[in-house]
Amino acid sequence: MAETTYPQRYTITAALPYANGPVHIGHLAGVYIPADIYARYLRSRGRDVKFVCGSDEHGVPITIRAKKEGITPQQAVDKYHELIKNSFADFNISFDIYSRTSSKTHAEIASGFFRKLYDEGKFIEQTTQQYFDEKAQQFLADRYIVGTCPKCGNDGAYGDQCESCGTSLNATDLINPKSTLSGEPPVLRETKHWYLPLDQYEPWLREWIVDGHKGDWKTNVYGQCKSWIDQGLQPRAVTRDLDWGVPVPVEGAEGKVLYVWFDAPIGYISATKDLTPDWETYWKDKGSKLVHFIGKDNIVFHCIIFPAMLKAHGDYVLPDNVPANEFLNLEGNKISTSRNWAVWLHEYMQDLPGKADVLRYVLCANAPETKDNDFTWKDYQARNNNELLAIFGNFINRAVVLTHKYYKGAVPQRGELTPYDEEVLAQLADFPEKVAVSLELYRFKEALGELMNLARLGNKYLADTEPWKLIKTDAARVETIMNIALQISASLAILSEPFLPETANKLANMLQYTAGKWNEAGSPDLLPAGHTIGEGALLFEKIEDAVIESQVQKLLDTKKENELANAVAAPAKEDISFEDFSKIDIRIGTILEAEKVAKTKKLLKLKVDTGIDQRTIVSGIAEHFNPEEIIGQQVSVLVNLAPREIKGIVSQGMLLMAENADGSLAFMQPSKPVVNGGGVS
Repeated sequence: MAETTYPQRYTITAALPYANGPVHIGHLAGVYIPADIYARYLRSRGRDVKFVCGSDEHGVPITIRAKKEGITPQQAVDKYHELIKNSFADFNISFDIYSRTSSKTHAEIASGFFRKLYDEGKFIEQTTQQYFDEKAQQFLADRYIVGTCPKCGNDGAYGDQCESCGTSLNATDLINPKSTLSGEPPVLRETKHWYLPLDQYEPWLREWIVDGHKGDWKTNVYGQCKSWIDQGLQPRAVTRDLDWGVPVPVEGAEGKVLYVWFDAPIGYISATKDLTPDWETYWKDKGSKLVHFIGKDNIVFHCIIFPAMLKAHGDYVLPDNVPANEFLNLEGNKISTSRNWAVWLHEYMQDLPGKADVLRYVLCANAPETKDNDFTWKDYQARNNNELLAIFGNFINRAVVLTHKYYKGAVPQRGELTPYDEEVLAQLADFPEKVAVSLELYRFKEALGELMNLARLGNKYLADTEPWKLIKTDAARVETIMNIALQISASLAILSEPFLPETANKLANMLQYTAGKWNEAGSPDLLPAGHTIGEGALLFEKIEDAVIESQVQKLLDTKKENELANAVAAPAKEDISFEDFSKIDIRIGTILEAEKVAKTKKLLKLKVDTGIDQRTIVSGIAEHFNPEEIIGQQVSVLVNLAPREIKGIVSQGMLLMAENADGSLAFMQPSKPVVNGGGVS
């Protein structure tokens, strides 16, 4: 690849995460790890790169989160912006800037963008009927409306989507819609908004995408774009009736803000302006290559809508590529922020300190590049122990330890080469290009595989030559073997940096080597003879079963909490008369004795003081309570239940218990001590 054929500069964007919650592994695998690998690789090639991102701080999800937490939208975005920003920094995502869309710069850029299109007549105005909450006195965004899904009958469908069946909806499709603000049925009112006429850009988009990027863009991205265009594009509103966002900068637009899908991608531009006074060069000069890293749920915005906006504006370069990934699932289930079914980045960094590179490796090796993939903690453990530790770490440890053992840490002189040595050095020379080709094509999983193949080459070379045996009979030959092993190690320090930055830095320090640029990797002379390397240290540690079991249990606890939260009470039984009810005699009693009933799993034999008498009751609670723990507990007892023989024991009553959705039991007992025999009414 001739260096002169590359663009003059690169503008790399990573999808702006919503500042309404933390980042999880699905975000990392889909967007931020591949984007970071690409940016680090380009920097290592000496390219001019600006890697920008920031928090998306406008839109309905922000106001919903603020309302849920009882804080203002600004307080909400301040809280989550800092959490997300710090998490990315801890995880070594190398943004040149992590900005935010609530900044003054962003408001100016977004307003100016809208105003230019408005002044040039690029928008159309439409008056439509939208739902309005008369009690709250405001128009309702889609997520502020719930009702019954017309497709599946789910009572909790939102105005834009039913999360039960996945159907996309309009708010007016809902049956019995209600406002989430007041709980009242909304009414339809007329409101005026500005629309971007995407239908007018359909011929250009077809030429630019369908004809221009076939075979260039990933098949999942190209296919989704073609499908949208083939279905026919419709005008899309660029403004909304909200009080949180960038105000629409024209007269007659009071109470309206820029729609978040219009506002957010402009955040890439405003972030670049905050980064450098030369920001326009990266966005307007034809020598700049714009690449968007996103998840598949953002394809339409970055491949159709944002390019149409840029085309309408006329001053900006268009995206060269949008290498969107598919979704990552977790332990067989879809990641869900609302159900807390996720591995959150900030919690991972707390639970597993020093293992950022392990997660980077696992999520890249299992990246959902062409289809949805599944993350499991067992796979995480296996990839660490069987790949990072057993292949990469094992090779480096062997090379460094043997160098200190035989040569006190000094790189030995390379002597006469055997045909096998020459073959290994030739393969070494090819690896930088192999990894680079995959990265240039956005095949990050493939590129990581090539990196690990270099570590495998080193392992095989040492295993084949066996310097620990040869040292006794041919010490000169061992010098050549160890020299070559160390050159492979130094190349690994360079080529692993985009993927495993902490590991690369640790390895470079171990080798006492200032890792060079990408094109220097593969050289047989990175570490000169006589150069002294540092003491060996483990690059990776074995992850024990207990660590994995703890993380799996954390998810199981979450699953149990979700089941309890979403449990539906059993329907009421048939009505009984008051006369029947009045026959029931429930008293407060105290458990005096408790023991398991022999040859049973569920039964306890209890002695209970009912205030009337002391009686024996057999109860099926042995799987929920230990006998010694319940002695002295006050309980509710049905005392006028006819005696019944159970396992040869006459039971004279029944304890009243409450049952959770998970089947666990709790005593029905008074909140403070009550005299035995006290009635329950």
